[in-house]
Amino acid sequence: MIILVRPQWLRKNFDGITFWPFIIIRHKHLCEDIVFINHERIHLRQQLELLIVFFYLWYVTEFLLRWMASGNRRWAYRNISFEREAYIYEHDIEYLGKRRLWNFLKFIP
Repeated sequence: MIILVRPQWLRKNFDGITFWPFIIIRHKHLCEDIVFINHERIHLRQQLELLIVFFYLWYVTEFLLRWMASGNRRWAYRNISFEREAYIYEHDIEYLGKRRLWNFLKFIP
């Protein structure tokens, strides 16, 4: 389910965020952006695989470790295994139909 929120409710650099089972977006036009929605749907699948709670624990832990190692928040975010998978496959609209279980593990360096 997609929820449109006021822009100030999300961090200024976030156009959207996925909290199972919702895709929360900042701008109405993003509802029609199939690439953006596919990216967020990939996160929904990842969350399901890790029983939701473990996804968030893993996501935050991986982000913090990468941020501490690099000192760069943006780099840390872009290199989280979940984000790497979602960014690589966001243009492949058929991806979720052929995606293997735990596929994000391939993106852990």
